[in-house]
Amino acid sequence: MTTLKITKKHHKHFNNPFPSTPASLPLIQGNLLFNSPTVPSHQQFSIGKDFQLSWSSNNGGSLSIYHQSQPKRAIWSTIPGQAFVSAALAETEVEESRGSFVVKDRKLHLVCHHQTIQDIRVIDQFDHSLEAQDQDSPSGFLDLDQKTDSKGTQFPMVLVTGWVFNMRRKKKHSQKYGTLENAQFEGKGPSTCARYWVLFEQKNSNQIGFQVKLGQPNFEFRTKASPAASGRYKGFRRRLGQFQKRRLRWFWSSARPRGEENERFYGFGEQFSHMDFKGKRVPILVQEQGIGRGDQPITFAANLISYRAGGDWSTTYAPSPFYMTSKMRSLYLEGYDFSIFDLTKQDRVQIQILGNSVEGRILHGTSPSELIECFTETIGRPPKLPDWIISGAVVGMQGGTDSVRHIWNELKTYNAPISAFWLQDWVGQRETFVGSQLWWNWEVDSTRYMGWQQLNKDLSAQHIKVMTYCNPCLAPCHEKPNRRRNLFEEAKKLDILVKDKLGEPYMVPNTAFDVGMLDLTHPDTASWFKQILQEMVDDGVRGWMADFGEGLPVDATLYSGEDPISAHNKYPELWAQINREFVEEWKANRVGKEEEDPEEALVFFMRAGFRDSPKWGMLFWEGDQMVSWQTHDGIKSAVVGLLSSGISGYAFNHSDIGGYCAVNLPFINYRRSEELLLRWMELNAFTTVFRTHEGNKPSCNSQFYSNDRTLSHFARFAKIYKAWKFYRIQLVQVAAQKGLPVCRHLFLQYPDDEHVHSLSYHQFLVGTEILVVPVLDKGKNNVKAYFPTGESCTWQHIWTGKQFRKQGVEATVEAPIGCPAVFVKSGSIVGETFLKNLKDLKVL
Repeated sequence: MTTLKITKKHHKHFNNPFPSTPASLPLIQGNLLFNSPTVPSHQQFSIGKDFQLSWSSNNGGSLSIYHQSQPKRAIWSTIPGQAFVSAALAETEVEESRGSFVVKDRKLHLVCHHQTIQDIRVIDQFDHSLEAQDQDSPSGFLDLDQKTDSKGTQFPMVLVTGWVFNMRRKKKHSQKYGTLENAQFEGKGPSTCARYWVLFEQKNSNQIGFQVKLGQPNFEFRTKASPAASGRYKGFRRRLGQFQKRRLRWFWSSARPRGEENERFYGFGEQFSHMDFKGKRVPILVQEQGIGRGDQPITFAANLISYRAGGDWSTTYAPSPFYMTSKMRSLYLEGYDFSIFDLTKQDRVQIQILGNSVEGRILHGTSPSELIECFTETIGRPPKLPDWIISGAVVGMQGGTDSVRHIWNELKTYNAPISAFWLQDWVGQRETFVGSQLWWNWEVDSTRYMGWQQLNKDLSAQHIKVMTYCNPCLAPCHEKPNRRRNLFEEAKKLDILVKDKLGEPYMVPNTAFDVGMLDLTHPDTASWFKQILQEMVDDGVRGWMADFGEGLPVDATLYSGEDPISAHNKYPELWAQINREFVEEWKANRVGKEEEDPEEALVFFMRAGFRDSPKWGMLFWEGDQMVSWQTHDGIKSAVVGLLSSGISGYAFNHSDIGGYCAVNLPFINYRRSEELLLRWMELNAFTTVFRTHEGNKPSCNSQFYSNDRTLSHFARFAKIYKAWKFYRIQLVQVAAQKGLPVCRHLFLQYPDDEHVHSLSYHQFLVGTEILVVPVLDKGKNNVKAYFPTGESCTWQHIWTGKQFRKQGVEATVEAPIGCPAVFVKSGSIVGETFLKNLKDLKVL
């Protein structure tokens, strides 16, 4: 149970540049006791037809779940004699500053760290007496009446019930047997307990669903306490009574089998600093990734100027409460409550949830690919991308109609394959103290882009699309001279903006101006915004960046009335859903018109997300990396984000070529160098989409159009990107069918190779047939390539033809600018076709 304090830090300047780690509840450990008259010593319980739950009273009692196909390999288990459900009541503060959020636990009132098992019960299809037998069962939680009538439910289910409590044992030996019979407790102070229910049910042949519910806490007082103590406890009880309507914070623990201390943990959405999270506490909260994220000196400067703006290793736009391990165990949470995955102990995983109930699934699979397929079967998979977006380069630039035509003509002389021009400044720009910023009023600026419709037509005639930009926020634009509509005022009048506690539009600070956010829970919002998208598409636009989505204030008031803490994590999914629905509706309206232009199709890409975003989003990009070589927020982090998100279901992802965030301060300068730009081109030529970005300060950055060298390099790698289009089409199809990413960490293909688990940004696979070892350090002209064990193949260097036959070895490979270390499987159809295409394009 948690009381929340919301603290705004938007306008706090001159902050601590080295903020401390947010205070949080520690890993909780307690004892497990069981009622021996009702809980047998050892028993097996069937869960559906494919799973089995095993109970053993040895060493204090434990539970394990197995798949029938592998009866000796537990996919989930508890630690013998230790509680696996716990609860705490705490005061929690959420600090918010311009899209960054910090959750702190301030005061802990009580912890129910011990647990009893009163009963383990099998529920079959005809068990209608359960609710009558368990009258304390929370109404509407288990929905057992509905389940017994449901054709989709797979019986039997298993229900574990008992209590969590905080009474201390008087005699140490009583826990030894793990039974309640001999347990004695001290009579000092208040004892607190709460009922819990854990339901296991088979969802499909490879998934076990679990539901955990905590009842309201009960407070009891011992009569032997002194009058003074009794008064204190009565006061304590009054304070606790204030929290009765709040939510318990509960903890869910599972064990790692002995002998598997080296188990690695992957996933958790799009993460930028680490691939393996063993030994870390991973918070699952959508937010700005931060500026620097620990890289110095930029993180120092960002934190000093704006409260915690630097972020840290855990801050991300698109987290997911999901993991898989090197031992093929996997679990994810449903719902949207804030959670923390504590992986700091060798023998357990503890998940902390801000709420009094949770649902999730335990997955079974024998390989990483099977687990990804199993995971995405439930959360959803992206649709097949339009052919045009993966055919050539997406040119990201700004400047207006004349600038676009000028760059287009230059690119023609270099014979660069172009898919689209992405023009984020289509809405016009204004000057603020930050610099040039977009008008957040989603209509074309007819002054900046004169002849907008004709520009779309001219590019389309050459099979080049136009892409634009929007986000779910609106800025007041009464000062904009050439506007046709004032979308902020329209949304305000329609009452579809997020509100503050006073019922007024919530004005959210964003750099130099404040904005209103669309209330995506309002039934009128979607149709209104789709009409805006329709006007954009009617002009000829065929794609757009659907930016933001990570900044819903946690004290906002929504039309739906739902808790804004949970709605915060859900908001980017709702934002993706509106965009995707528009795409599907537009597609449906074109039925029978495909012959007019078979290449016509829409696509949008976004950065914010949560667990189910792969279902709604079409394409993702990694947000705003620094224009640097650094680890946590530079080019290296772009590779980590690409691979970690791929494990988490984000099959189509990419980054801005060259990075985005430049800084031009008196003593701190981050400017995109030409070398960094060229190396980033080499990297992104082997991702799903090859797209440039001028960055937040174009004049400070080297651009693809800066000179002959940059233009030649850009054209060369656009051709290299085109050369494996045939394989990219295959991988896009596989992703839509199975959820497997285009770009893959070597763990997905070689899970038994121990060295592979030590790799992070160092190298990656494109599908299974291409191995990429990018240069990610300034001034470096060679790399160490590792050739994994696990299958008998020879890797062929695409530039020299040299073959590497030995497995499990590293080799130093020359990689001058223009010839990154890329390998194909010798003799494979994909490898041979790729090499032929490179020759045909006069690259090789």
